[in-house]
Amino acid sequence: MTKRTFQVSCTDGVSESIGFLLIFSLMMAGIGLVTLYGYPLLMQQQTNADEQIMEKNMIVLQNDVKSLAYKTVPYKETSLKIGGGALTVYNSLYSPPSSTITIRDGPGAIVQDFKSGDLTYSSASTNTEVSLQNGAVVKRQNLGSVMLAEPRWFYDGQTKTMVINLVNLTSNGIMATHGIGTIQMALGETRFDDHVPLNDIYLDYTPDTNRDYSTAWDNYFQNTLGMTWEPGAGPLRTYKFPPTSRLVIKQHEVIIRSL
Repeated sequence: MTKRTFQVSCTDGVSESIGFLLIFSLMMAGIGLVTLYGYPLLMQQQTNADEQIMEKNMIVLQNDVKSLAYKTVPYKETSLKIGGGALTVYNSLYSPPSSTITIRDGPGAIVQDFKSGDLTYSSASTNTEVSLQNGAVVKRQNLGSVMLAEPRWFYDGQTKTMVINLVNLTSNGIMATHGIGTIQMALGETRFDDHVPLNDIYLDYTPDTNRDYSTAWDNYFQNTLGMTWEPGAGPLRTYKFPPTSRLVIKQHEVIIRSL
């Protein structure tokens, strides 16, 4: 019987080990690159998506407020998804310093220190806020702000009539929510003032020092309503109305019952 001898070279095992290490290293490097660059990008896209959803949600809530204030619907309820942050009610009655509006007929005040209150979404990962205030939807990021949906204010240049709707958000306490929330709103008191001006009409706007949306409102007052900014000192901003022979002011109270 013939004996056959088989010899196995040790270089075969070494080659397999080196190949395994190379493949394993490439896999770990790929996972590391995805974690380093891909994951933050995905998180940023998720944050942008959450903010865009909340911008649309705020416009939905603005339409609910319009139904309550202008169509005298007594009650509205809307369920929303609130992702990447929280939705908070800043009550106009006892919240921290908030923006105020004063409307004057010359030296005399027609509307004195009106505080609208805010329904504000604050992003948890960025300095972005989207707020429903005084019937408008405004967005603030870092030091700038922009108006996403305008309030229902009108100026008719032919009849020189200015119509202003002031919306006041109140609640029974401090409220905040995230995830899936149901916003319940009811119509409160409504005031109506049909005023014939005796002098030039002025609007004094004092922004909230903590949530400053003055840029958005400044663009709206000047570019949309044709008001003229009167330079002054301090945070108070004064605007002169265009020629106005009739001023209609409606004040609506909207009560946030729950979030």
